[in-house]
Amino acid sequence: MVNVKEHANFIWEIADLLRGDYKQSDYGKVILPLTVLRRLDCVLEPTKQKVLDYLPKIASMNIQNIDPVLNNIAGFNFHNKSKFDFEKLKADPDNIAANLNNYINGFSASAREIIDYFSFTEQIAKLDEADLLYMIVKRSGEVDLHPDKVSNLEMGYIFEELIRRFSELSNETAGEHFTPREVIRLMVNLLFVNDTEILTKQGIVRTLYDPACGTGGMLSIAEEYLRELNPDARLEVFGQEVNPESYAICKSDMLIKGQNASNIKFGNSFTNDGLENEKFDYMLSNPPFGVEWKKVEKQVKDEHEKRGFGGRFGAGLPRISDGSFLFLQHMISKMKPANGGSRIGIVFNGSPLFTGSAGSGESEIRKWIIENDMLEAIVAMPEQLFYNTGIFTYIWIVTNRKTRERKGKIQLINAISLYNKMARSLGNKRNEIGEGHIETITKIYGDFKENEFSKIFANEDFGYWQITVDRPLRDESGNIVKDSKGKLKSDANLRDSERVPLKEEIQTYFEREVLPHVPDAWIDNSKTKKGYEINFTKYFYKYKPLRSLAEIRADIMALEKETDGLLREVIA
Repeated sequence: MVNVKEHANFIWEIADLLRGDYKQSDYGKVILPLTVLRRLDCVLEPTKQKVLDYLPKIASMNIQNIDPVLNNIAGFNFHNKSKFDFEKLKADPDNIAANLNNYINGFSASAREIIDYFSFTEQIAKLDEADLLYMIVKRSGEVDLHPDKVSNLEMGYIFEELIRRFSELSNETAGEHFTPREVIRLMVNLLFVNDTEILTKQGIVRTLYDPACGTGGMLSIAEEYLRELNPDARLEVFGQEVNPESYAICKSDMLIKGQNASNIKFGNSFTNDGLENEKFDYMLSNPPFGVEWKKVEKQVKDEHEKRGFGGRFGAGLPRISDGSFLFLQHMISKMKPANGGSRIGIVFNGSPLFTGSAGSGESEIRKWIIENDMLEAIVAMPEQLFYNTGIFTYIWIVTNRKTRERKGKIQLINAISLYNKMARSLGNKRNEIGEGHIETITKIYGDFKENEFSKIFANEDFGYWQITVDRPLRDESGNIVKDSKGKLKSDANLRDSERVPLKEEIQTYFEREVLPHVPDAWIDNSKTKKGYEINFTKYFYKYKPLRSLAEIRADIMALEKETDGLLREVIA
């Protein structure tokens, strides 16, 4: 997208004006709100004069709430009634700070709240004092961000590119929330592919939620997908975001697109659920990978202990170092009842697949999800797809309305080899999945058949019994030690554990695999636990035979011959 690159580069050049007066890590505090302001300014430009012309008339009408009237004239869910815009601000350099504040205060409440979350008024004073404000505003006014020139999708890319660059400058967690658009597109495909018949009905209305929505990329792509599928369909989007700048950008995007911007909530989804008790048809999310939840530990533990399954975290709590499973449980709590049901797509790193032994929080959460037949599929993605990490990632599809043929089954799709190398990397992102790859993965998922990329398992295949195997304690003479009741004492140093597949009878396994090696062993049944894990690599492992000695010897001889020839050349 040349358009995106050109605009992002132009805006980035404006940041150079801040050099010396601002730390690089603070550039975003100026450039991001100004870019949002300029976008809003361009959007309102065609109808701005109509709004100003109507102000004297409306003043004489004694209307208590004039916002809906002015919004209607503006043609959006917001308006600006200040006489200033970016063009007029350039005409009065001496009063730029006062005029810019007047312009910001002229926005209707929903738009003004967006600017407030950037805390931009503090920056206005600082820029004015450094004689930078006029220059920055003037340059910002030179970029045309009208939707006719820059689509909402492209604008999303521009914001993500700017934030990515600012994150690199400040060494912040990159992308704390950027999911590459092609990954979102795949997730949306997987979420909607079996619902085409429903989604193509005339006048259909569906809801979509993202509890960690960032700048709103997932919401936008899903909305665009549904519009392509059915222009008459309406997707109402909801989200929550904890980062003020990302929240403000997301909300501004919703305003411009005519979505209900009040559906986007600010705050932590765990401690301040802005959409409590709401249920949604679809949910998508890319929560932060491996981020600890210590800051919200008290509230989450209280809910887990006091409300159990009446709250969101009844299944269990993951270790404090990774809150991924908290997000998934939070989303599951917002599923509609099974008769209508919901579908969830969420991106994880590898940890939720296998971290935690039987009885641990993670294993208990996996057990709850799988035994309730909610895990439909997991797609292993290529490495180096994300801006902030090169690790392998996994898309989980979770639902309480599986189709008949999928009930009791889980599909694993190994898509790690389906990607293109990028000509130029973006942060850690060196690979991308193309349209062809998205179609291939979607088809593999939709076909629900086994092949080199797809394996289908029964839910129980991922379960196991963890048994504790004890052996008798012996004294120095080698005699078995018993307690006062004549019961064998176990030797803690010889204690071992075994994993028995859930489908196998424990005693049969024990007699076959353990007793032949340690005939005096027994099972401590009081410690037996059921666990679940998904060892993805095991199911797609391909054996590569070791090279023969003859091949290795031939290579060594060839190298010796080559180096011998080089040595002769040097000596000569």
